[in-house]
Amino acid sequence: MKKMSNIYESAANTLGIFNSPCLTKVELRVACKGISDRDALSKPDPCVILKMQSHGQWFEVDRTEVIRTCINPVFSKLFTVDFYFEEVQRLRFEVHDISSNHNGLKEADFLGSMECTLGQIVSQRKLSKSLLKHGNTAGKSSITVIAEELSGNDDYVELSFSARKLDDKDFFSKSDPFLEIFRVNDDATQQLVHRTEVVMNNLNPAWKTFKVSVNSLCSGDQDRRLKCIVWDWDSNGKHDFIGEFSSTFKEMRGAMEGRQVQWECINPKYKAKKKNYKNSGIVILNQCKIHKMHSFLDYIMGGCQIQFTVAIDFTASNGDPRNSCSLHYIHPYQPNEYLKALVAVGEICQDYDSDKMFPAFGFGARIPPEYKVSHDFAINFNEDNPECAGIQGVVEAYQSCLPKLQLYGPTNIAPIIQKVAKSASEETNTKEASQYFILLILTDGVITDMADTREAIVHASHLPMSVIIVGVGNADFSDMQMLDGDDGILRSPKGEPVLRDIVQFVPFRNFKHASPAALAKSVLAEVPNQVVDYYNGKGIKPKCMSEYESSRTLAP
Repeated sequence: MKKMSNIYESAANTLGIFNSPCLTKVELRVACKGISDRDALSKPDPCVILKMQSHGQWFEVDRTEVIRTCINPVFSKLFTVDFYFEEVQRLRFEVHDISSNHNGLKEADFLGSMECTLGQIVSQRKLSKSLLKHGNTAGKSSITVIAEELSGNDDYVELSFSARKLDDKDFFSKSDPFLEIFRVNDDATQQLVHRTEVVMNNLNPAWKTFKVSVNSLCSGDQDRRLKCIVWDWDSNGKHDFIGEFSSTFKEMRGAMEGRQVQWECINPKYKAKKKNYKNSGIVILNQCKIHKMHSFLDYIMGGCQIQFTVAIDFTASNGDPRNSCSLHYIHPYQPNEYLKALVAVGEICQDYDSDKMFPAFGFGARIPPEYKVSHDFAINFNEDNPECAGIQGVVEAYQSCLPKLQLYGPTNIAPIIQKVAKSASEETNTKEASQYFILLILTDGVITDMADTREAIVHASHLPMSVIIVGVGNADFSDMQMLDGDDGILRSPKGEPVLRDIVQFVPFRNFKHASPAALAKSVLAEVPNQVVDYYNGKGIKPKCMSEYESSRTLAP
């Protein structure tokens, strides 16, 4: 156990990388007013896209649902973003009119945008600004963003509603019901928490199960009033009121362990006018499941090991290692970019690995004795045990293998991703959070096997692993950005999307004059969330919670 406690100490020391001084999660809710379509005859189908600025470029973070025929949309979908107190985080909210036959932006009309910083929204809690059209002209339309800190309680709840015998509001067919849930705030204002999909032509609808954070549902107060309204959807955007009821999260929790909770759906006008009015239908909560969210530290301190693997590009484009212009040149006093990147990232990862043994591979070279090209050879030339002792061991193996290789090509990284994925998939059989794999790929150029690599990443996104790619040298790495799903969703050649974003790509030249910690921070910043997303998504708890939890509660 002594060994493990050392890991915790060093983990706590290096966690400064991960837990930036004030990392808080913030939920942003969006609503717009008075948006007009270019086509004056029809109302727009708006969708808001949130973009964030990084190194002077805008990247898409997420987008809301599309609300059909609506000029004053209140969006149900939340944006969850990390708030760093010490950074200026620039945001851009773009409103697009997405025509019903096409969900892409190519066909969409741009209706306006608003730029601000996350700090402005957080400090004001509620920010309303005009939407600016092209040329920065303000129209009559505006956007409001409300920020709420996800304080401490990241638990979320899964709810499954249905209804029966709802009032029929349509002449020629049955009602098309949907349900809206509002949280009633302390100042009596109402905040939309969730809007279900519309179930067409059905007085006994079963809506899809949905997830919502406990924070968002009731601000952590189980007795807070929740107002629920059932509407009959109309294509013109003027939905008919069917009825409403009130509840609390405490009451909804009655639908745990297979029980149901039901409410009469009441239309107050009918109740006042009609003598024998009973209700406008019954709404049933069929299940309420609470999911506990664990943090990165919970998993690490529960004994989850980070298994760090490195893969190095030995293709001919690096240049002859004997030549001082080569990216692989071993200078007596100055480490090359490969070594700098390896040490910066490896030194942090090694704190989370108790045996400090790291598999190290090379790709794109002809290797002895037969000098066949290999894309996943052990750089210590021991295929049965490719592990090196510590980061120093990797550095030594790298330096000693260089003279024995013939640098060749092409630049294929799918084989090495598949190799680590094989180990990660064996780990999934344990059904516990014991090993999470990080593959660091160091490469000097754009990869040749893009289709196979996309396929391998989509497959790996279902496994406990993350891939970090550092681009070394001055090549044009624009194609590599595509693997980093930040500005859209990475898909396999067959169109299957990644389950989670697991790739982080960084060109080393962006950090050439910065400290090694800056490079490490940039490439490892997403890892804690990736670890947490993987295990929480699979419902896997930290291994020995009890010891860590007790130490955490007793800590001064």
